[in-house]
Amino acid sequence: MYKIDAVKFGDILWDRLINYAENCSWRAGVNLAKQMKEKAFTDWERVFIATKDSKICGYCTLAKTDCIPDVDYKPYIGYIFVGEEYRGNRLSQKMIKQVLNYAKELKFSKVYIVSGEKGLYEKYGFLKIADKKDFWGRDEQIFNIAI
Repeated sequence: MYKIDAVKFGDILWDRLINYAENCSWRAGVNLAKQMKEKAFTDWERVFIATKDSKICGYCTLAKTDCIPDVDYKPYIGYIFVGEEYRGNRLSQKMIKQVLNYAKELKFSKVYIVSGEKGLYEKYGFLKIADKKDFWGRDEQIFNIAI
């Protein structure tokens, strides 16, 4: 059984997740670890960690911003990653559902995701609302879901 927890600086899983993100197979994990070390997640922002039998299986975030400049959408689900050995178990979907529940508790009515993937987040109920350039000039899509 998978367990998904929202963590913040000072929580017992914080440092373990930094280490996991730094060493995972996805290059963006290093960026997440850096942000966590710099205590970039403030206020209501959280990093969500998926575990099974105390082993870290994946993570994602709920944050105020993402990589798209000059938009006033918030909050964003970001850094969605599932370890290779745990893929195929709908863990991304379970983490997203947990994040949406948390965002709803915070009284947000919509949540956003930035992604270049086509057909992925639509299957979770997200709708594409825009095409934008990210900070590095890459084409990205913005999706949202009403909660």
